[in-house]
Amino acid sequence: MQDDAGAERESAAQRDAAEEASAFSHPPVDPDITVAYGDHPDQVIDFYTPREHDPSVPAPLVVVLHGGAWRAPYDRRHITPFADFLARRGFAVANVEYRRGAAIPAQGGPADAGPDGPGPAQGPVAGRWPDTFDDVAAALDALPALAREALPQADLRRTVVTGHSAGGHLALWAAARHVLPADAPWRTDGPAPLRGVVALAPIADFQVAEKLDVCGGASRQLLGGEAKFAERLPYADPVQLMPTGIATTLVQGRTDIVVPQAVAESYADAAARAGEVVGLTLLEDVGHFPLIDPAADACAVVAEEIAQLAW
Repeated sequence: MQDDAGAERESAAQRDAAEEASAFSHPPVDPDITVAYGDHPDQVIDFYTPREHDPSVPAPLVVVLHGGAWRAPYDRRHITPFADFLARRGFAVANVEYRRGAAIPAQGGPADAGPDGPGPAQGPVAGRWPDTFDDVAAALDALPALAREALPQADLRRTVVTGHSAGGHLALWAAARHVLPADAPWRTDGPAPLRGVVALAPIADFQVAEKLDVCGGASRQLLGGEAKFAERLPYADPVQLMPTGIATTLVQGRTDIVVPQAVAESYADAAARAGEVVGLTLLEDVGHFPLIDPAADACAVVAEEIAQLAW
């Protein structure tokens, strides 16, 4: 007979699978315009114009950073229904693509030779160092000029950055570039001109994420493996980049088994110790994927959290 803990784990896994299937059941939504911010094919931004919006009133701009554990198979297409959902609620939307983990060789090579990467059966490595960070920084730097051309309806004074899972990490990181170490190539002289950040089930504390084996050690892979993990944490881990002085809200499902609640709570606790107030909205009976699923009530909560900062 299966014990209670085993039955609970099986139930949680089944629920997570159903939520993921729902989130990925929506067909991709093509943008109104795609603009490059660099020469690489992944250095592009999809823009969505606000739907049913009074053209005489500038619309807040929402910058979306997709998740997928920073791994190559998961590109921005899976979050386009969420981008369209926000556009239909009156936001101008910029959906940012960035370089992700390279494919692992079929056999041999450093990816399957030691602790710095998974074996071939485990799929692609998470992220590229420093390319993933280069791209997010470049995209955010180029965005104001690109948005003025592509989305004249957008009010750049009301910009909110949001991201899901690994994209939630990137959203928090993008808002913290002014507190990066002095030798970081992505450091800015001052805070980004943002109304705020809404991070959705973010991988916001790498050390906690590693203890919980979030996404199969993705944060360790993103930083280049075990040998580089501690050295690069101060340049990449949001929990070490505070206070930012930028309004920040985390939205987290209590039943999330992909990026558990403990990761968001650790970030919020660290913010409090740093003297910064970070909102933490915990949603009952919600897992990882409903936050970006237009068919889920949780997605409407996310839109409201964005609106509260944008307006």
